[in-house]
Amino acid sequence: MRAETIREIANECGFELAGIASAHPSADFERYREWVADGMAGEMRYLTDRRAEVRGDVRNLLPSARSVICVGKLYNTPDPPQQPGDAKISRYARGQDYHVVMRRALEEMVARLTAIEPFEWKICVDTAPLLERSFARAAGLGWIGRNTCLINEPLGSWFFLGEIVTSLQLDAAAPPPDRCGSCTRCIDACPTQAIVPSLEGWQVDSRLCISYLTIELRGPIPEELHAGMGEHVFGCDICQDVCPWNARAPFTADPDFAGTTISLEALAQLTPEEFRVRFGHTPVARAKHPGILRNAAVALANRDSHR
Repeated sequence: MRAETIREIANECGFELAGIASAHPSADFERYREWVADGMAGEMRYLTDRRAEVRGDVRNLLPSARSVICVGKLYNTPDPPQQPGDAKISRYARGQDYHVVMRRALEEMVARLTAIEPFEWKICVDTAPLLERSFARAAGLGWIGRNTCLINEPLGSWFFLGEIVTSLQLDAAAPPPDRCGSCTRCIDACPTQAIVPSLEGWQVDSRLCISYLTIELRGPIPEELHAGMGEHVFGCDICQDVCPWNARAPFTADPDFAGTTISLEALAQLTPEEFRVRFGHTPVARAKHPGILRNAAVALANRDSHR
């Protein structure tokens, strides 16, 4: 099967980016191991338990794997109308659960590809133990910036990534050059200084990252990090907002990713059932109702302290 055919079908299934990587183990795995060993995964046990070693070889997911088809789906949308005091929710989480949207499109893609040539496959969307950005870079979709986001030169970094691990032997692409140059805007803009130096460049210390604090961390947020969180209640886009490669990033017309805002006061008063109705079909559900109330309390305190 030709790589061009795969890219065409990927585009028709709603993916703006598509490329092919070899299923060989990624050289980035040792860096991942060191990052975990340094404690930078925080309490995210799905990154540190037995699944950590699974990431070392994609054939642990599909023994017959020979290639990885990597895709990217744009989720960038214009900011909805906002009022002072609205809660800050990361752009990717304003609409429908992207796991559902991505898997549906990938399943359509698999159906169309296997109709051309049967093969073994496994779909991966975010939750699979796979070094997604490493394979996406190897597939030519972009380079990994200092903020650890995958950046595509013409289109920016507002992408969901997905993969089809396949038994097909396909022609792999080449990774693009790193074009961050001497820019440090993402590092300088991070209010909790979560982008820290490493032996090979830069990495994110999850324990300091607003996204981790508002989504993954269970229990109290360290008080010394409260001020840096501002009015963020779910995730953070600061390092992408300031990235020069996103200055002209296009918007998606996909209605699945459109969303609305909510005030901090209204968020803090949601009952469990109201939370489920409002956010149950969105990524915000991952933080759970108690987590969102905790985040709203910190955000309200931060806002009141600046009045």
